[in-house]
Amino acid sequence: RPPRSTLFPYTTLFRSWLIESLEAIDTANANIEGDDATTDASTTPTRVGNYTQLLDKTWQISTTQQAIKKYGVSDEWSRQTVKKGKALKSDFEAIMIGTNQARVVGAAGTAQKMRSLPAWLTTNVSRGAGGANGSSTTAATDGTQRNFTETLFKTVVVACATNANEMPTVVMAGITGRANLSSQLSGNTTRFKDMMDQKLNASITVYRSDYGDLKLVPNRRMRERDMFFINPSYVAVRTLEPYQRQELAKTGLSRRGQIWMNATLEVSNEAAHGVLADLNTSLL
Repeated sequence: RPPRSTLFPYTTLFRSWLIESLEAIDTANANIEGDDATTDASTTPTRVGNYTQLLDKTWQISTTQQAIKKYGVSDEWSRQTVKKGKALKSDFEAIMIGTNQARVVGAAGTAQKMRSLPAWLTTNVSRGAGGANGSSTTAATDGTQRNFTETLFKTVVVACATNANEMPTVVMAGITGRANLSSQLSGNTTRFKDMMDQKLNASITVYRSDYGDLKLVPNRRMRERDMFFINPSYVAVRTLEPYQRQELAKTGLSRRGQIWMNATLEVSNEAAHGVLADLNTSLL
């Protein structure tokens, strides 16, 4: 069972936590009545972590732009502030789950980067030929792409059931991948059409596996070749510098603004999740 993590504070922009592993099952665990106690071996927790990544957006508005009247906009500065804020949050989400990158230590001339979700998952995985797991220092290696099938889907589900007592509850796919989930998953059910209202039920929103329900959700920010099996209890966003904004020094006939955040992805235990990788990106 993947236990909950023990968190450490930020150290040099690095967020770390401990992963505890239970001892192997001992089927020979039998003791003689009245015998002396012997000390059993204990497992040592593993310390893992992730670097924070600093993201920002800036904008510049001339005094003329701010002064003139525009259709549908009363304040250009406020409009740009909201627009850039949404773009920053989209960037962060896409980096976390849609970018296959290892963590990078910041240095002079080198931006620090977090380890993204595709590079974290190593236990419950199904990859195409030539594909390989990532690590803290390397991104996952993409393999030969193949069509999505329910058999591949079940392979990851069974791996999660084998390696984690708490099953994933969410399956996240790209826009095309989400459509393929509905068209290719059949289980033991029969599709039907309601002749009364002439509606065809072509979407599957929950997949009831032998180990629990899986909610099927789309995500526009992730790669279409990946499909994630996620346990929300073991993944989180950890923030060092929360979303904030400031006006930069004025040096001429314009105003400049900046928004930023400094955060990372915490995967408390990667064995609680799974990935079906290297999928073809076309509709099936």
